[in-house]
Amino acid sequence: MHGKLLLLAGLYLVQGLPYGLQSGLLPILLRARGFSLTRVGLAKGLYAPWLLKLAWAPLVDRRGSPQVWLTLSTTALGLVCGLLAALPPPQADQAGLPTTLMGLLLLLNLGAAVQDVALDTLAVKLLEPRELGPGNTVQVVAYKLGAALAGGGLLVLFPTLSWPLLFLLLAATYWLAAALAWAALGQLPWPQASEHTPHTSHLQGLLEVPGTLWTAGFLLIYKLGEQGASSLFPLLLLDHGTSVPDLGLWSGLGAVACSIAGSSLGGTLLVRHWQQLSLLRFVLQLRLGGLACQTVLLFHLHTSGASLDADTVLRGAALLSLCLQHFLGGLVTTATFTVMMHCSQLAPKALQATHYSLLATLELLGKLLPGTLAGVMADSLGPHPCFAIFLILSALPLLDLGLAPSLLA
Repeated sequence: MHGKLLLLAGLYLVQGLPYGLQSGLLPILLRARGFSLTRVGLAKGLYAPWLLKLAWAPLVDRRGSPQVWLTLSTTALGLVCGLLAALPPPQADQAGLPTTLMGLLLLLNLGAAVQDVALDTLAVKLLEPRELGPGNTVQVVAYKLGAALAGGGLLVLFPTLSWPLLFLLLAATYWLAAALAWAALGQLPWPQASEHTPHTSHLQGLLEVPGTLWTAGFLLIYKLGEQGASSLFPLLLLDHGTSVPDLGLWSGLGAVACSIAGSSLGGTLLVRHWQQLSLLRFVLQLRLGGLACQTVLLFHLHTSGASLDADTVLRGAALLSLCLQHFLGGLVTTATFTVMMHCSQLAPKALQATHYSLLATLELLGKLLPGTLAGVMADSLGPHPCFAIFLILSALPLLDLGLAPSLLA
């Protein structure tokens, strides 16, 4: 089992790099250069290729092997990063992001989405039922570590690391990972084609897998409040005087370290025979309380005119709430991904990869929509009513858990 987990850890770490780049590094750089919250939020529309994973998941499942798909997609990601290094950084006086930059970021997400399908196919087929807890812990932790390195880590280095050097570093990382993936996966006996997929490979057949409808609904709502708040909160701290390097340290590295700790704890609890739905219910209650505290903190900052200077208690409270929410978010994510993979393993083997891609696409959609709309809502309604809405949305998953089928417990 340890060999499987080590292989998955390395691959998922590389997979987390594009997400960290566009969720951690790019929004703060755009905001620091004077872009509005609306323009920063709408930039997340470049995640669109992730929503189309289901379109090519059957192709990845039927044609070639995980070794070929992972190597080709990772090599392509390095090529796109090399092209991004040749572009100038975006400026606030532009009407929006340059077309060439948006096109390359779109291609970056396309390559990362293909890589994600191939890697999830590998994980679903490689892990046995008793390995789901540790396997999903490795998946979540390694992915978030990669996101932290590309987001918070590079953000801390950005004052001394130019735009071209940043993307050249990422390109070299991808090409090295592609070579290592080819060598490591080449030792595994992957057939060129899986068993023939029956007619139930269409959407109707996927939805007939036990527990799919409830899991799909839960995935669409379980991150609504958390993702909207976590996308907006660091930007509002920046508006209240927190520096870009500080945000890179706390919102990037510090918060992700807490998220990794939460994910690790979630895996440990699942291994010790905590039921995944019971764990979800307990942690979602804690997360709701944490979001309530963040909402109160923002109202206080707005009404009192308080600052977030280095020596204030408010600054400590803001950073603590940021880290706590990421810790709880890590717990929630590990338990949820375990439910997803458990549900996909109930499908026929020829449909498991496509089924998991369907669930993963819905999970991403549930995270992408609030993250994209958070800036628009904050600019139109104000950040404080916006946070109140996120708080209400965070209660929905708790209500939905009461309808969960017992076979997913």
